[in-house]
Amino acid sequence: MVSFPDIPFAHSVGDDEMEALLNAEAALVTAFEICEEKREAIPIPSAVKKGQALVTLPVIVAAKVALYNAMLSESKRKADMARMLNIAPTLVDRLLSFRHKSRIEQIETALAVLGKRLVVGIM
Repeated sequence: MVSFPDIPFAHSVGDDEMEALLNAEAALVTAFEICEEKREAIPIPSAVKKGQALVTLPVIVAAKVALYNAMLSESKRKADMARMLNIAPTLVDRLLSFRHKSRIEQIETALAVLGKRLVVGIM
């Protein structure tokens, strides 16, 4: 079983540790969707402690989390973003959907209208 210190209601299971960690990404995405439904911020991950496994997310999911949190902190709704980006509201829905394969450039543009920059690092 895998749990997440920053999102206590999210869990992942598997027949072994490797399988549970593989399932962890789907568990996190589901937890992010729940946060979005409740209009709650998605917690930023705390530092990994010695002995803890690290679950990495695809860069597109991490970027969407950053966009969602930026919108929330600026009190912007999807309709506001549609106007600011001059796009249809359905496109903003896709842009924020953690399961939709958006282009990273679209997320960068959306973050830019909120005064944010997307920075990618390598560990």
